[in-house]
This record gives sequence, structure tokens and C-alpha cells, in this order.
Amino acid sequence: MRGRVATVLVHLARLGIALLSLLPLYWAVIISLRQSGQPPTTTLEWWPQSFHWDTYAEVFRTVPMARYARNSLFVVSLALPLTLLTASLAGFALTQLTTAWRQRLVTASVALLLVPGLAVWTFRFHILNLLGLVDTLWALIVPGLAGGSPLFVLLFYWAYWRVPHELYESARLDGADAWTVWRLVALPLARPTTIAAALLAFVLYWGDFTTPVLYIYSTKMYTLPIGLQLLRQMDETNLPLLMAAAVMMALPIVVFVVLVQVLFLRDRSLANMVDIE
Repeated sequence: MRGRVATVLVHLARLGIALLSLLPLYWAVIISLRQSGQPPTTTLEWWPQSFHWDTYAEVFRTVPMARYARNSLFVVSLALPLTLLTASLAGFALTQLTTAWRQRLVTASVALLLVPGLAVWTFRFHILNLLGLVDTLWALIVPGLAGGSPLFVLLFYWAYWRVPHELYESARLDGADAWTVWRLVALPLARPTTIAAALLAFVLYWGDFTTPVLYIYSTKMYTLPIGLQLLRQMDETNLPLLMAAAVMMALPIVVFVVLVQVLFLRDRSLANMVDIE
């Protein structure tokens, strides 16, 4: 009985935390359904007095949000796979090095996490300018070739390092090269890490505001975060319009998180079934 009560309390606590996390998004949806142009309210509204769905259409009439959405989707659809591929290969390569070189490179990767992004903006701008990629969407995609962030490389490294090295050695004895070992042995075992890295990378690229500001000048190349800022500059007091744009920007992230959660739970269920067998 005590065990059941403890389980119920744990689930209630998790449910409460989830509801608290969703409250900002819920209030954003409620505010976005108010009539556009109304002054901000002084109290919290739990339910709108009337539904004004035309506010979402007004977002597209005010700024070319459809074009910005296409640009963001283009960037994410290319940068995300590149980031996962590069970070996964780099993480696997770290596990195959000698102890001395592995420790040096892991230490360097951790040190790079401490370097603020401001310190590399100028160098990245010069590199992109030499490549002729400034003021193009490729300026937002190319960082994916470097793994996006040292964090992703370290995540894959830790996942591959937990795999028994006997599996790698058995694959090599069967004649598998490094590419085959990574593709058929290491990567399938690191699927939860791949899912987590995909989620983090999606949020990173989808919500990136600083990089487009630095490297994109043409208005037709703007992404969704820039479009949201343009709406804010036009009328800061039109909260329904701003919240409608914010909801549209947050919705793909919510959908992606739900899909990732489903994949993660399915992998966990399969792992439990294997353990039982």
C-alpha cells in the first residue's frame, strides 16, 4: 500500500511540474485569441471571452511570416542532419584514439564549452565572408559541419564510451572497417543519445536569433526569430499579434518534443522487453 501511495504521489508531482511548464504556452495561446489591437490586460485570463482566430492570419499580412518559416525549415532540415552526422562521427573517433590523445581532445572539448559565443563571432564572420556565404542561408547551415557545439560531440562520445569495447573488437575481427563499426554497432546502440542531440539541435537552430542578425542582411533571407522581432518593433503593445506569432514559432518545437518523447519511450520499452527475455 505504501508503495502504491508513493507511486501515485510521484506521478502527481510529475504532472504538476508538467502543468507548470505548460502554463506560459497556455497563456500565450489565450492572449493570442484576444482581439488584435486591444490593450494589455492587468489580470491573468484563464479563458478568452471570445475567440479571434483572425489574429493568426493578421501575422502573415503584417510581415512575410510564411517566407521566414520556409527559411527556418530549410536551415533546420539541412543543419540538423549535418550536426548529428558530424558530432556522431567525431564522438566515435574519440573513443578509438589512444588514451593520451583521447584525454587531450576531451579536455579541449570541455574547455571549448566555456568559451562564450561572442568570442568566435568575428572569426566565423571572416571565414564565411571568404567562402562567400555571408547574407545567405548557408551561413546558418555551415556550423553544422563542425558538429554545431562541442556538447553534441561529448554526448556521443560518452554514449559510445559506455559500449563494451569487446563489441567493437568483435566487429573488427569479422572484417568490419571503422565506418561499418560506427554505422552497424555504435550508432544503433546510441539511439537515445541521438534523439536527445536531435532535440537540442532542433531548438538551437529553430530559435537562433543572433546568427541571422550577424550574417543575414537581406530581408528575404530572414528566419522566424527575426520576423518575431520585426512584429515587436512595429507595435509592442499589440500582445495578441505578438503572442500569435510566438505560438506559431513554438508549435513546431512542441510537436518535435512529443515525437522525440514517443521514440524515446518506444526504445525504452524495447530495451525492457530485451532485458526480460
